[in-house]
Amino acid sequence: MTDTKLVFDPFSREFFDDPYDTYARMRDEAPVYYSEEYDFYALSRHADVAAAYRDFETYSSAYGIDLATVREGKIPPHKSLIVLDPPEHRHMRRLVSKVFTPRAIAELRPMAEEQIDRFLGQVDARNFDLVQDFSALFPIEIISQMLGVPTESRTEVRLWTDELLYREVGQMEMSEKGFNAVVELTRFYYGLAADRRKNPQDDMITRLVQAEIEREDDEPPTLSNMEIAMFASLLGGAGAETVAKLIGGAMVTFARFPDQWKKLQAERDRIPDAVEELLRYESPNQYNVRYSLKEVTLHGVTIPAGKPVFLMLGSANRDPDVFPDPDVLDVDRDRMGAPSLAFGLGIHSCLGASLARMESAIALERLLDFMPEYEVDFGKCTRVAMQNVGGWHNVPVSVAAR
Repeated sequence: MTDTKLVFDPFSREFFDDPYDTYARMRDEAPVYYSEEYDFYALSRHADVAAAYRDFETYSSAYGIDLATVREGKIPPHKSLIVLDPPEHRHMRRLVSKVFTPRAIAELRPMAEEQIDRFLGQVDARNFDLVQDFSALFPIEIISQMLGVPTESRTEVRLWTDELLYREVGQMEMSEKGFNAVVELTRFYYGLAADRRKNPQDDMITRLVQAEIEREDDEPPTLSNMEIAMFASLLGGAGAETVAKLIGGAMVTFARFPDQWKKLQAERDRIPDAVEELLRYESPNQYNVRYSLKEVTLHGVTIPAGKPVFLMLGSANRDPDVFPDPDVLDVDRDRMGAPSLAFGLGIHSCLGASLARMESAIALERLLDFMPEYEVDFGKCTRVAMQNVGGWHNVPVSVAAR
């Protein structure tokens, strides 16, 4: 216990730069934290966060996943998979999961390798920005190619996604530029879906246009252009941001734990374990927000119905009750116990997790060859300021001559 007041502000510079000391205090002092300033609650312990992810009858996704949306207490008219509760969620997930089968992901591997090799081949072999010159670029190319986004539109799609997630310090609501980015992104994917109805191609948008879905109402059994646009926006953003932030931060983390980088050099078969440990150590998705449908009491604190509740993935993955020495990166960590929550849990576990894992493993393997010895210019590293997402915006590195 410290003498300073515990404050968790998800829009503060302190949070964007390093939330982990705050997380530790929340777990110890206020496992059910209440924010007087923003009128929300937050769960920070692994057991509570995991239970909340499974309990959609108490913690609803249907009102949004960020504070500004959830606090309105209204179900958005245009629904995406991530903001659905059962039974609607079950029907939609059953449909879209057909394009994320192990076979479908395996078939994407050559394309993913090609894009990763292309972007890594374009960087300065001695000095480059790991994020801006590499990790921010290849994931959106992969997911965009998978969706069917034309090559000339992919940079624009990435910039729109960055803008809608960006937050100034102290900014809770989406900015006008962010709102315009949402409109443009939705309009773009809506138009792409409409085009694929007339001109089908070998891509995910076409498969979603042609698929049929079970409904609870009298709506047509096919997805509307708006439903496809919402799903594509979600997948394009989440699929790109997760890998971009994971790989961008990986080399910062390995610079702090160089013994683990050396271990991977000698034992390449440990790369999948390294991906899992990186996801746990600094989760790209730091939190999701739910809406309490009914009153619930935890640790002596009552959360009323109708309140935003933060599910703190980033904190849960550093919980010492689940992960011994949680602030240490250890690729040999025993993974037979409670799971990392980096990709969520239950019905809202990340649909594209296997694709993100595959991309990240390929990128790490290539970086092991490209920069077996390197240095990070920590003084020039900068963090992102985004809702839900944590990670690095700039990571300048210098590669030792071989």
